[in-house]
Amino acid sequence: MCRWFAYISATESALLEDVLIVPAHSLSKQVQEHYLPYLEHFEPDTDVKATNREIDLRNRYFNADGFGVAWYTTTREAYGECEGSRPIMYRIVRQPLTDPVFRSIAAHTASTAIFAHVRAASGSTAIVDSNCHPFQFGRYLFMHNGMVGGFSLIRRRMVHAMSDEAAQHLAGTTDSEHLAMLFFTCLAQRVGVRAPQVFEVQHPLEDVKAALEEAITTVIRLQHEALSAAGEDAPAFEPSSLNVAITDGARLLAVRFRNHATEHPPSLYFSTTAGATLNRKYPGHPDAGHPRNEEGSSGADEKVHGAHVVVASEPTTYKQEEWELVRKNECIMVTEDMKLLRETVNVAF
Repeated sequence: MCRWFAYISATESALLEDVLIVPAHSLSKQVQEHYLPYLEHFEPDTDVKATNREIDLRNRYFNADGFGVAWYTTTREAYGECEGSRPIMYRIVRQPLTDPVFRSIAAHTASTAIFAHVRAASGSTAIVDSNCHPFQFGRYLFMHNGMVGGFSLIRRRMVHAMSDEAAQHLAGTTDSEHLAMLFFTCLAQRVGVRAPQVFEVQHPLEDVKAALEEAITTVIRLQHEALSAAGEDAPAFEPSSLNVAITDGARLLAVRFRNHATEHPPSLYFSTTAGATLNRKYPGHPDAGHPRNEEGSSGADEKVHGAHVVVASEPTTYKQEEWELVRKNECIMVTEDMKLLRETVNVAF
């Protein structure tokens, strides 16, 4: 599966180099190695070996099919072209640590809102930069880890379920971007604003969550319709893993979802303290607690660091106490004043 990292704060900027390159387990280095604390889920009729096989299955892929990073700035606002911050995006079809341009950008760029993603392509989806995450739509960013079950069989149905305005903004061929367009279709219908205006308006988190739930519900409905139409020749659809992150630069929504009674989605964690460890302006070191750093610092002074939230496929510091596992089929919402809300994903399957 893919891996991603999101950082958001109202007041505290993070240097891209500090959060994406410096840590021993930064996103740029999660190509082959994984760090998955707390990730155990013993279900009825399963055992430890079965659980470990499932964990490996959801998180084992090499992320060698592209990289993308986006961060928010107020540059356009300073020129009177918009209100609020807008994202800058850089995407490449190569490993991030081999790209000198990314390294230069990361060493000299800080932002209060950052999305980054390393891709593991699913199926026969093309490995091109237009298929790399995050996807930008106006002031919004969207990224996904997982897969839409049976995407090749329901792709046309997904396009038909989109509004014409949303479908026109499809630039790539991934299941992720199709899911994004379904989300914006649902959001536009909910708030009564058509694309492309829906991309430029800041929407309440409650509407964003409801629209994503409706998009996921639509995917499940389309899968059932495809199975029904196929009759006895119906293929076996794998459940969908939909770890999704959406931001407008001031608010954040993240979902960890899989529509299966016992199987779990890929890993997802959040932290309200790791940003201090990941910031060179504060005491501490991102690798403190790692076996290679037995004399690591006792930690950063969290009281002086601005309120923030990090959501990531894997912890990027080796301090387990800084991270908490997002539960299966749970939604994390971060308000403009950095209040963190945890709610159930309301999708029937």
